[in-house]
Amino acid sequence: MFRSISSRVRRPAGRAFLAAGFLAIAPATLAAEEPRAGSWPSEVSAHYKITFNGFDLGSFRFQARIGEGGYELDGNADISALLGAFTWQGITRASGKVAGTGPRPSGYSFAYRSSSKTGSVVLGFDKSGVKSVTALPPPEPDPGTVPVRQHHLKGALDPLSAVMALTRVTGADPCERRLQVFDGRQRFDLELSFRRQQRIVEARPSGQPDQSYVCGVRYVPIAGYKANAETEQMSKSARIEVVMRAVPSANLYVPHQITIPTVAGLAMLTAERIEIKTGQSGEIALVN
Repeated sequence: MFRSISSRVRRPAGRAFLAAGFLAIAPATLAAEEPRAGSWPSEVSAHYKITFNGFDLGSFRFQARIGEGGYELDGNADISALLGAFTWQGITRASGKVAGTGPRPSGYSFAYRSSSKTGSVVLGFDKSGVKSVTALPPPEPDPGTVPVRQHHLKGALDPLSAVMALTRVTGADPCERRLQVFDGRQRFDLELSFRRQQRIVEARPSGQPDQSYVCGVRYVPIAGYKANAETEQMSKSARIEVVMRAVPSANLYVPHQITIPTVAGLAMLTAERIEIKTGQSGEIALVN
């Protein structure tokens, strides 16, 4: 019984925090131009609350530092369920250079620790994409898993660097794009599409627009996944959504909320506070 409940909590919550890693900062130029380091804020710090079926599970904290020398991205998740009987912690790091066409990652690491196990993934990159993969513990051969081939990794980004690709926006709509992602085990795409607009209600006025874009997100498995009912359900789901809020003063979009339905219930990440530092507008605080 305990194993069944904890696995249901772990899988959607883990995916939820990973989705925040993908989208916790989506810098986007509001006109058609090539992304430049100077067009991004120098620092973004965000704090999200994680809930599952309405119950608080923990938090996800994200920080980005971007400069002429490159970028550094940090993500930290803490999850606790079953009155503390099950805990999960994840630490994610990514770094790279800002190229003329977007991010060029150089390194990525992800380490996790739960009540029952630990593990890590380290990725190395070259100009063509993923160059090396080190996973601990090493994945056991599974005939039910679609193998990852070298051609799958060309042009793929790590989860945190993938958000940088969203800078190539030709208008004020952050939807209508597709991210190619490899997390060390799975190669998949996240396909975003516009659904509607909705108003944001702030706890404290920030001076930023209160309109947001609701993007549908479709999970598209490419390789490294198990061809089972869970994967099929995730790939067919049309209910995954991310609410993206424009912050014109910082020339970026940030997610207000991420919703991920699962077979066991609804996982959600909701922004509680986002702090942005820019060279032109100083500091911006979004409090929800």
